[in-house]
Amino acid sequence: MERIIVIGTTGSGKTTFARALANRLGVPHGEQDAWNHEPNWQPAPLPRFRAQVDLFTSGRAWVMDGNYGKARDIGWARADTLVWLDYPAWVVYPRIVRRTFLRVLTRQPLWNGNRETWRGALAPDAPLRWFWRTHWKRRRETPGLVAEYPNLRLVRLRSPGSAARWLLRQYP
Repeated sequence: MERIIVIGTTGSGKTTFARALANRLGVPHGEQDAWNHEPNWQPAPLPRFRAQVDLFTSGRAWVMDGNYGKARDIGWARADTLVWLDYPAWVVYPRIVRRTFLRVLTRQPLWNGNRETWRGALAPDAPLRWFWRTHWKRRRETPGLVAEYPNLRLVRLRSPGSAARWLLRQYP
């Protein structure tokens, strides 16, 4: 495993897991959210976002996290492994609530100087609401999407504990 993509529903811990994995492997980590969310929460223009994914995944070894379909044809085609953090809703949603609450309270800077606000936290595309529109849909659609990329080895982890154990077993 040299080129790995980590996916999962919003709030599943993709970035945290991907960073830990990249660190253990000693390879670069790429976060699609950082490339997509420009200042003032503006979405990156599609050509710029795709160019960033293209540039990052042109390397020999890497770990990238994110669910963006708009560059799946680039990243998934170049990856050799897809790690799917497929946790139940009752595990993920409380994490989203906690994370959002802490980000708003602490004014934690995110990508490109963006910060979560109470108003933004309740927006239709914010994680608190986005989760309800996408969690079960992704669980249904992901196996079919993975089947379109025979180059990928699928690692489907169904709990935070199994993810931690897999990471330790693979990269002690």
